[in-house]
Amino acid sequence: MRFFATCAKGTEGALRRELAGLRLEAVRGGRGGVSFEGELEAGMRACLFSRSAMRVLLELSRFSAPSPEALYLGARAVEWREWLTLKTTLAVEATVGSSALTHSGFAALKVKDAVVDALRERLGARPDVDPEDPDVRIVLHLSRDEATLSLDLSGAPLHRRGYRAAMTKAPLKETLAAAVLLLGRVDPALPFVDPMAGSGTLAIEHALRARRIAPGLHRAFGFQRWPAYRGRLQSLWDRMKAGAAAATLPRAPAPILARDGLPRALEALRRNAARAGVEGDLTIAKADARDLAPIASRGTLVTNPPYGERLGMAHRGGEDGAPPATDPVAAKKLEGFYRGLAEMLARHSGWTAVLLSGNPRLERAIPFRPEMDHRLWNGPLEVHLLRYRIR
Repeated sequence: MRFFATCAKGTEGALRRELAGLRLEAVRGGRGGVSFEGELEAGMRACLFSRSAMRVLLELSRFSAPSPEALYLGARAVEWREWLTLKTTLAVEATVGSSALTHSGFAALKVKDAVVDALRERLGARPDVDPEDPDVRIVLHLSRDEATLSLDLSGAPLHRRGYRAAMTKAPLKETLAAAVLLLGRVDPALPFVDPMAGSGTLAIEHALRARRIAPGLHRAFGFQRWPAYRGRLQSLWDRMKAGAAAATLPRAPAPILARDGLPRALEALRRNAARAGVEGDLTIAKADARDLAPIASRGTLVTNPPYGERLGMAHRGGEDGAPPATDPVAAKKLEGFYRGLAEMLARHSGWTAVLLSGNPRLERAIPFRPEMDHRLWNGPLEVHLLRYRIR
C-alpha cells in the first residue's frame, strides 16, 4: 500500500527523517508531505508515532480526470466494498488546482455519487453520508487533471493531541512545534527553556519527546472506525500502543523551564501540561523574557517571539504577539523588545538558541550569524527558523 503523510509547508524534511526513523519503507519527500509504503499497519504506526505529520492518507487510486464524467467513472471503478459497508457512514472532501474542474464542492459531489452508486449496484443499497463525523473520510486531490483518491487514517487532524484544554491567541499547532524541535535539532537530554511560552506548545511537545511519549497514545483515529479494523488489525493496534506505553520514560532527563509574562497564558500552560501528563516535568514561572539568566552551562533556548503582525502586546511575548508593525510607535516598541531579547541571548554563552522568526527586525537585532536559516510557514505566514550557537 502507498501512503502520504501531509505536513506544514517547509517541514517536509523533518517529517521525512521522522518516518525513516520509524523504519517505514520507500520514504520519499514531496511537496506538502512525505510518501511511504507498507501494509496498513505502517499507516497506523505513522499515526501513533509521528510528531510532525498533519494527516496520514492511504492512496486507493490515481487516474486521469479531465472532466466530471471521467472523475465519476474513475471513482466508481474503485473496489469500495473493501472499505465500506451499508452501515458505514462516509464523507468526501476535495482539493482542486490547475484542473478543468475548478470547484472542490462539485468534485467531491461527483466522487460521492460514484461511491454510493457503486455500492448500490453491488450491495443493493447505499450507505449514509455524514459530512460532520463520518466513519470513513474519502479524500480527493485533483491537480492538473489527475485525480488521487485516498482514505484518511487520521480522523481528526494529528495536531489534535488531546491536551489543549486552553489556549492564548494564535498558538502554534502542535505538529509545527514538534517540527521546529526536530528541524532545530533540539537535544532532549539537555536543559530546555522557552522564555515566551504562551500556552506552552513548544515546552509540552519537548517534554513529550523527551519522555518518549507517543503523540497519538491517548487519542482515537479514523481507521479505528473502518470495517477492516475489527479483528487482526485491532489486536495489532493494541499491541502497538502497549509497546509505545512501555517505552515511555517516567520523567524528562533534563530540566524544562517555561516562562511567560501573562498570568492567563501561564494558567493555560499549566492546564495543558497537566492534561498532557507532563506538568511535573515543567518548571513554570511568570517573568519577562528579557530578564532570563542561564539555568545551566549548556542547554537549548527555543521560542516563538512576537512577529509584530496581527496579535497582542510585544513586551509580554509568548504565543500572543505584538501590535501591527505598520504603527510607528508599535514598531519602535517591538524593536526595543527585540534588542532586549538579543541582550538576553548574549548572556547564554554555551547555549543554542532556536527561534521562529516572523519579522526581519528580530534577525537584525541579534548580533550573531545563524548557523541555520530555514524557511517554513506558520499557517499563512512565512517565517524563518533560526538556529544560533551562542559563544
